[in-house]
Amino acid sequence: MKIENEIISSVIAAVKELYGQDVPEKMVALQKTKSNFEGNLTLVVFPFLKISKKKPEDTAQEIGEYLKKNCAHVIADFNVVKGFLNLSIAPAAWVGLLNTINADPKFGEKPVTENSPLVMIEYSSPNTNKPLHLGHVRNNLLGWSLAQIMEANGNKVIKTNIVNDRGIHICKSMLAWLKWGNGETPETSGKKGDHLIGDYYVAFDKHYREEIAELKAQYLKEGMNEEAATEKAKAEAPLIKEAHEMLVKWENNDPEVRALWQKMNSWVYAGFDETYKMMGVSFDKIYYESNTYLEGKKKVEEGLEKGLFFRKDDNSVWADLTNEGLDQKLLLRSDGTSVYMTQDIGTADLRFKDFPIDKMIYVVGNEQNYHFQVLSILLDRLGFKWGKDLVHFSYGMVELPNGKMKSREGTVVDADDLMAEMIKDARQTSDELGKFKDMSEEERQEISRIVGLGALKYFILKVDARKNMLFNPEESIDFNGNTGPFIQYTYARIRSIMRKAAAEGIEIPAELGADAPINEKEIDLIQKMNDFASAVADAGNNYNPGGIANYCYELTKEFNQFYHDYSILNAESEAEKITRLVLAANVAKILKNGMALLGIEVPERM
Repeated sequence: MKIENEIISSVIAAVKELYGQDVPEKMVALQKTKSNFEGNLTLVVFPFLKISKKKPEDTAQEIGEYLKKNCAHVIADFNVVKGFLNLSIAPAAWVGLLNTINADPKFGEKPVTENSPLVMIEYSSPNTNKPLHLGHVRNNLLGWSLAQIMEANGNKVIKTNIVNDRGIHICKSMLAWLKWGNGETPETSGKKGDHLIGDYYVAFDKHYREEIAELKAQYLKEGMNEEAATEKAKAEAPLIKEAHEMLVKWENNDPEVRALWQKMNSWVYAGFDETYKMMGVSFDKIYYESNTYLEGKKKVEEGLEKGLFFRKDDNSVWADLTNEGLDQKLLLRSDGTSVYMTQDIGTADLRFKDFPIDKMIYVVGNEQNYHFQVLSILLDRLGFKWGKDLVHFSYGMVELPNGKMKSREGTVVDADDLMAEMIKDARQTSDELGKFKDMSEEERQEISRIVGLGALKYFILKVDARKNMLFNPEESIDFNGNTGPFIQYTYARIRSIMRKAAAEGIEIPAELGADAPINEKEIDLIQKMNDFASAVADAGNNYNPGGIANYCYELTKEFNQFYHDYSILNAESEAEKITRLVLAANVAKILKNGMALLGIEVPERM
């Protein structure tokens, strides 16, 4: 970045001296020179033609001559192609840039200070009636990565989760456990708590469907039509009535129901914690809908008093959004119970009391686009300073190819099963490719974990989050191509080179001399490393982890091409060897830091 900054300052000075006018920094457009032209950076001259009142070629020639004379330590030469000024950067300037990169362990990332803005990111949002599934995997990976990227852009970040721990779906699992559980616990069954509760949710559904079928057959015999018989059977089935009765008891703080609810939820949370730990994600603060829905009702009632909302004849409370081009939105039902929107308002209120939030980002699937459009308007009406500018990080569905990794329920792919299968696949592939020579069993297991989860995370995060995607486990484990293992293997290869250098007693200096030898391929590599800062900034501005993934892939390809063409430890001269070791060490550093922004570990050996 330092080279670009010096050139931009010099171009501004050139325009002032040559044409007598000050120009803003944003007018100076620098880009990487196209590969078929000589040079490293290209200045687009067209914006200056109104000022110079000369042809593009003449303007470019004059600015080029000025830069070569007044910025000789950076500009070695130039050539003009129409309205483009191609600049060849002096070798010493590239060495200086490499020294700058080398001196900063977190090159490309901005520090977080006391005055940094506070960004809160909500992700995960599970229900406590079943384990996390493939959709949650994409959600958690996106949320965690986004948090790392926002922090790398100089923001304070609070990672938060809202757990849906109340409602009819929770009561279904509770009722099924009471009826068919025989006191079963995670300890007695040997199952993770979230899986155990999920099994009872499935059991409820199975028995409920059986009751519906029996009642529907009876109603059809009585002469009802198909649709009416189905609807009546769904409403009249004894199980669903019992579940609703349990929900009413929960709402009324019935001590027995509440005690059962707390016990079963505690099993689920212990199960979730294991899954989150394996996935490598965590939260700074967890909110629970059982606490936030009452806060939401209070905020809606306050808004009602202020005339922000209105009450209908049936006692329900609504927001009129017709002025915003939307419809009317229900906030409280006629019986006073809350809807999801009310809960989100309550959660926002609690969060705003807990933290001085400057920006709020919700990582939620694209089926909720309308919900967040409405929530933004309502929070803004209620006076939340970040309401109007809340970010809904909307992402698409993720699916597996048919027949791959069937889940225990047969419909939803379980997150724990998916991660276990990825680690198993990584182990098998690494064994087949001979990657585990001379390693202990413990090392093999750890590297299989790092590679398997890295493959999963990278494959999901490299895709534009807004798109639906097909996750192909086999493709993701490939050690070639745009995959996590390809990047991890390159990192491990560089670390192996550095260990060999250390074993040979080679000392790597903190700074290279200005006359350090450097060739075109090495310059390309320095230029690509320097792009990391832009990749981090772009990923933060566009909320796009995919930008970091693809940058890491491009840097890996660039290094592998260099490594194919040039030896590092067998370089022709000692000076070349030292330069290349500094280059390699910094490629490894940036790959490690870049992959960490995606929540991906890199192994020291492979």
